[in-house]
Amino acid sequence: MVNVMTQEVTDVQMKKYAKLIYDTAGIQVSLQKKQLMSNRLRRRLKATGIDCFDKYIKHLKSLKPSNPEWDCFLQEITTHETYLFRDETHWKWLQQTFMPEFVKEVTHNKRQKNLRVWSAACSTGDEAHSIACCVLDGIGLQQGWEINIIGTDIGIGAVEKAREGVFNQRAMKLVPDVMKKRYFDRMGQVDVWQAKPTIKKLLNFKQHNLLNSLNERPFDLVFLKNVLIYFNTESKLTAIKHVSKLMKPGSYLVAGGAEGIGDMMQGYERLHPWLFRKQ
Repeated sequence: MVNVMTQEVTDVQMKKYAKLIYDTAGIQVSLQKKQLMSNRLRRRLKATGIDCFDKYIKHLKSLKPSNPEWDCFLQEITTHETYLFRDETHWKWLQQTFMPEFVKEVTHNKRQKNLRVWSAACSTGDEAHSIACCVLDGIGLQQGWEINIIGTDIGIGAVEKAREGVFNQRAMKLVPDVMKKRYFDRMGQVDVWQAKPTIKKLLNFKQHNLLNSLNERPFDLVFLKNVLIYFNTESKLTAIKHVSKLMKPGSYLVAGGAEGIGDMMQGYERLHPWLFRKQ
């Protein structure tokens, strides 16, 4: 009998899994990554008690995408490192350019005190909480603002963790000390931090697949980082179409540096390789 923990996917199995993943989530998996796929599939075989790859794919096909096992499976194959204030250049722009300009327009009655931000593919909420810190710092002591920061992710487990707003020391490593003290509480004697109510009340997290439309009012700012790298051209175009429909004229899109979407951003002004403004 073959040991489950030493199995490797065959070329045929790899093609079947890649097609299923793409059809369900729009995520493109390289057929060359058989070893990586084998390692991650073995973890799901062990967790479910299923004894081979063929039976596991049949099991997935029998489930709705909303089933928790689908969530576990997708989290396995798309796991990537995340932490607050990742990509320093983006946060400097948000703090030193976007927020001062936005607040200035409010001061001159060119805007309402209303700011809507979407953290698409928010994972465990690190990015959304970073946004909240910068926004609160940006408005300072001004009163009467309505701030809505929506975080979405395809993973149900990731969304649940994002709602908790609890981060370990590794996730908090780049948070400026002044923000850490102002917006987070240290939990006990361990290096674990929880977002304060002043931050959490701005945030709303929900499960969402970027290949589908999102039922929300338009946004002033969208973060779409480190997710389209998993998509092929068709899926990228679909995701961008859905995102673009929810962006106000003049709003900004912050993308990851390796998303490969520069040629797809018709109707946008490219300000930096990672920053686009809707015309």
